[in-house]
Order: sequence, then C-alpha cells, then structure tokens
Amino acid sequence: MRDLDYYDEGNSISVEEQKSVIDEVKRLLKSGSKSAKGGRGYPEFLISNADTPDFLIVYECKASLSDHESKHVQSILRDIDLVESEEVAAKRIKRYAVDGALHYAKLISRSYNVIAVAVSGEKKTTARKSVYLHSKGARAARPLLSKSNGNPINEILSWKDFLSHAVFDPAVRKARLEDLMTFARELHTFMRDYAKLTESEKPLLVSGTLIALQNKAFSASYGLHETKELPKRWIETIKHEIDRAEIPQAKKDNMAQPYASISVHPELDKKRNNYPKGILYELIKRIHEKAAPLMTAEEGTDILGHFYGEFLKYTGGDKKALGIVLTPRHITELFALIANVNKKSTVLDICAGTGGFLVAAMSQMMGEATTEQERNRIKSKGLIGIEQQPNMFALAASNMILRGDGKANLYQGSCFDDAIAKAVKKHKADVGLLNPPFAQGTADLHELRFIQQMLYALEEGGTGVAIVPMGCAIAPNLLRQELMAEHTLEAVMSMPTELFYPVGAVCCIMVWTAHKPHAQSKRDTWFGYWKQDGFIKTKHKGRIDPEGEWHILRDHWIDMYRNRRVRPGESVLKAVRYDDKQQDEWCAEAYMETDYLTLTEIDFQHVVRKYLMFQLVNEAEEKARVVAGEDAEDENE
Repeated sequence: MRDLDYYDEGNSISVEEQKSVIDEVKRLLKSGSKSAKGGRGYPEFLISNADTPDFLIVYECKASLSDHESKHVQSILRDIDLVESEEVAAKRIKRYAVDGALHYAKLISRSYNVIAVAVSGEKKTTARKSVYLHSKGARAARPLLSKSNGNPINEILSWKDFLSHAVFDPAVRKARLEDLMTFARELHTFMRDYAKLTESEKPLLVSGTLIALQNKAFSASYGLHETKELPKRWIETIKHEIDRAEIPQAKKDNMAQPYASISVHPELDKKRNNYPKGILYELIKRIHEKAAPLMTAEEGTDILGHFYGEFLKYTGGDKKALGIVLTPRHITELFALIANVNKKSTVLDICAGTGGFLVAAMSQMMGEATTEQERNRIKSKGLIGIEQQPNMFALAASNMILRGDGKANLYQGSCFDDAIAKAVKKHKADVGLLNPPFAQGTADLHELRFIQQMLYALEEGGTGVAIVPMGCAIAPNLLRQELMAEHTLEAVMSMPTELFYPVGAVCCIMVWTAHKPHAQSKRDTWFGYWKQDGFIKTKHKGRIDPEGEWHILRDHWIDMYRNRRVRPGESVLKAVRYDDKQQDEWCAEAYMETDYLTLTEIDFQHVVRKYLMFQLVNEAEEKARVVAGEDAEDENE
C-alpha cells in the first residue's frame, strides 16, 4: 500500500489498523468481533478518505493461501442464509480472508459503500487477492468489476483507481443518487427557513460553494473566518477559481456575475442561536460533507442539475419551467449510449441547461479512456455547450470546471446566433444531444428548429439525438420535410408518458444522421416502443427505479436499437417519408404489430376504459361548444 500512496502525507487518506476513530464505524462494528463471544471487532486495515466520505476500504489478510476463502463464499455473495451455529460462523470468519472481509463490509455497508479486499499468502508473486464491492444498503456484496472491460478486479489498486471502478456500479450510483436527493430536500428546507434565497439563487449558491471548495486553502479554512467576513472570502475564492480556468475573460465575467449578487445577500452573514458561525458557514459545511465528494469526472450524475430540479419543484408550477426542466439522469445516460459516445467523440449540446447531457457523455468517455492524453483531450476538446440564460450558464460552466474541464467550451447566448453557431461548428462535433425548450405557444420557437440547428453544427455523418414532444413526430409541419431533405431519420422511440413527472409531456426520442438526405440513404427507420422504463412515481422522491433494474432494461433497449431488431409489441422497421406526396407519422404506435400472446384481460379492460373516457370527454366538450354557440346566438339576438 505504501507504493500506492496510501500513506502519503499530501493526501486525505487515513489508514487505520484494527481500529477506527470514526464514530459511525465504531457504532456499526460494536458487534463485529470475529469471536463467538461478540463485542466490537475491526478488520485488519480500515481505510477512509475525507474527500470521499461515503466510501471505505476494508482489508483482511491471511498468511496461508489455503485460508483465502471458505466453500461458502458463493452462497454469501448470493445472499443465501448459511445453516451454521454462531460459533462455527465465527471460526469461519476468523480463519478465511474473504469471509472476514465480507463480514465487515456487510456491517459497515449500512452507512457506507464498502470495497472489501482479501489477501492471502506471504509472497507478492504467489499471493491471492479478491476484491468485492458492498454498496450502501445492498443485501450482499459482489465482485468489483473493471469499468473498461467488466472483468473482476483481483489486484490492489490506489484509492483513486478503486473508486473510479466502484462509482460505475449501478447499485452505488443508485445509493448515491438517493442520498443526494434526500440532502437536496433537506438543503432546500434549510435555505427556505434561514437563507431566504429565491429558487434561482439556491442552485447557484450550491455550485458556487462547490467551486470554492475546490480551493484547498478555502476548504481547510472556511470555518476560521469571522461570520461577516466569510461571504467576501467565498466570492473571492470563486472568482479566483474561475480565473484559473482556461476560458476567455468575457466568459469568466459572465460566469462570475450571478455569484457576486448572492455574496451580498443580507441573510448569509447573520448568526442564529442554532448556528453561531452563521448561515453561510452552515451551508458550506453541509455541502462540503454531502455533495463535494460526488464531483468527479467519472461520476455520471449531474449533481447541480439534481439540485436545480429539486428546487424547481417549488416554483409554483410555472408552465414555462417545462422548457428548462431537468432531463432525468437515466435518460441523459441513455442518450450517451444511443449516440455510442466514446473516448474519441466530440459532444455538443446546444441547449445545455445545467450540463446534464455533457456530464453523462463525459462519464462514458472517461470510462473508456486509458491514458492521461485521452483524458486531457476529453476535458479540453470533447465537450461543447451553449446556454442562453445567465444563471443556467453559470451552473453548466461550474459543472464542467468542477469535473476538471478547465477549458470549459461553453458559449453563453442563443444557439441561433450566427457568431456562436459558426464558432461551435469549428469544433467539428460528431455527436449532438438535445432537450430543447418545449414550445408553450405559437410565439415560441418550434422544437424541430432546435433539431435543425443541432444537426447543422454536426459533422457529416454525425449522430444527433433529441427528446421532443410527440407532436413533433406526428403533427403536420414543413420543418419535418426540411429535416428529411437534409438528414436521415434513423430511429424514433416513444417514451413513458410520465417521464418528466410532475410536468406532463408525452415525448419521443429522435435519432438523426447529419447531412445525409433521408431519401438518398435508402434506409428504413427503426421505431421503438419504450413506454415502460420500470420507474414508478413516489410522493417525495419523484420517479424512482424501485428494484434497481433499470440498467437491465436499458441494455435490452440499446441492444435492440443498435441491431435494429424487430419484435411484436416492442419495435418495428418502416420506410417513412415526409414530402409533398406522402406525410407519414414517425412513431411506433402507427406501425407496430400487437403481440396478442402477451395481452391479458386486465389490458383489455384498461384500453376499453380509456376509450370510454375519451368518448365521454369528447361528448362533454362537444356539448360545451354547442351551449357556447347557443349563448352567443342569444346575445346577438
């Protein structure tokens, strides 16, 4: 471990041998002894890192190779209860390295994500090593898999390398996201009650604090400043960190301005009885502990986007908010897979918002990168974004900077601005990801215009993926003809009705190949019926994946799309047109065959009820129109 910098004084890693100073770990291990008598017990080594407080590493080591693992390990990994006495179990856990490591990992996993490392043997050349991951709240551990090839890891790695593999685990991501959303709700309540910030100011305070915490001096000293002095130090540190980014001065000024207005907020430098160091200190401390550890290039969750989405719930239901509503995290991840984003991609989002698509793409690209040169290219050249709203631009830019993207190829302004459009085109992006503002009326730009603009910016043969209202795929519109005249419609997927819950919008995903006219490509379009993603609505958490099985369905969808598989009830291939002679609908529902073998009586009843309700509503509307017409005639008389 010394060769891997675990004992380096310059880092935040703590290595403890058969003990722990962490109170929560002490509590969890109070009955963790390997002896049959019970009592507190500790692993051979317990490793923590102040920069990533939700992860721990436990080591169990044995001298003899024959004591590496018992015959029960596979049953333990499958969460099968063993038929053995407490005394026999204690002896097994004490004797075998793997059994002992898994024992401690299970106890600690109630509050942490745990990497369990078992080592047996006394020579480096012949020693056996097994590495497992027990995600927070999971029933059992499983082998830690490589993020690049999916194979089990069986060697000792540095903290950074262990973590980079672990954060790609679906269960870890699910646990981290649940913790994050709980914290976002708690933080919203605290800000509402004590900071008196507006809904647009709240996510800016979070992102500004995360930027300030990047500065090691501020991170170590913010608790030492006087209450009245802390807001000044906060904004000074933010400006200093922004100045370090390799971006034009005009962009730096645009990015810093929203934070400057927050730094003079009258409530932030006030002391309260419960918070004698002031409200801003309390906010910084909480964000430092709960959100800062998640800001890594490999982490695919748009942290700032989730805060923004949580705070957006309290805006009073303004319909215009629909245009900037958070794209669900599993959809940003799905987009990166649909577009087949890889370490060589250059990804563009012309309506970047908080940067959710760029974060998801960056995560997938960094997962493939194996050299520092590849990682640097991704950060400096691989991610391009445009955002018009100043506050959102600040969030997107900070999202990139916080993940080590010092270049931050983000443009503030309209994606239709000629100068910005020409500048973006020079980046030669080959992937476009888009969730445009949804039009709320005829005065707003149509969503298909945004798709046109995205495809214009891409290289020939580039892939553009967009999520838009279903009306874009079925309603008559000259823009549909213009798009097909210049680009190829590869696929359209019908998405869950409540995807953007609590905002109601029936959507579809369109996939285009840029600058290759549809008629010339002579390709059928693939239509997918992706109406059920396994997520359910909850009162306080929004839509969640209750069984943690989204990744299984996601991989099934991606396999069907990439291989253009046709299955009744799921997908269909169809030659479609939209020109002067023929105006086809672009949705699976128009062409897909029904798989009658899967239909049940409940399905039949559900459809009949929907039809009856449709008829009743139509009749009621017709009666209302008739009555309104009669009233108008009476008034005219």
